[in-house]
Amino acid sequence: MIVELRGVELWGHHGVLEEERRDGQPFLFDVELEVGERGASDRIEDAVDYREVVVAIRELSDGTQFDLLEALAPAVADLLLERFAVEWVRVRVRKPTVKPGGATVEFSAVTVERRR
Repeated sequence: MIVELRGVELWGHHGVLEEERRDGQPFLFDVELEVGERGASDRIEDAVDYREVVVAIRELSDGTQFDLLEALAPAVADLLLERFAVEWVRVRVRKPTVKPGGATVEFSAVTVERRR
């Protein structure tokens, strides 16, 4: 069974530019977790609680500044893999307000997968 959370929006102070780190900006996290049969019992105690997944991402994002999405995404993936003891995780971090070279793009993103 795969649990998915799409578009978890959190404010972060990540980026290469000083104003990104100072002022912050929104980041969108898409998460997939291979949880096996956890939760099939219909008991939250047996499941991976989505609320706790979001809390873990928020704690990492609030507690550490990253220059690059290429560092943020694997840090989130490693944390979720360890904290929730899942077999596999995929994390995509999107930065929707980026304007590379002055161009308008929908978003920039980095996706990473981790397995036990």
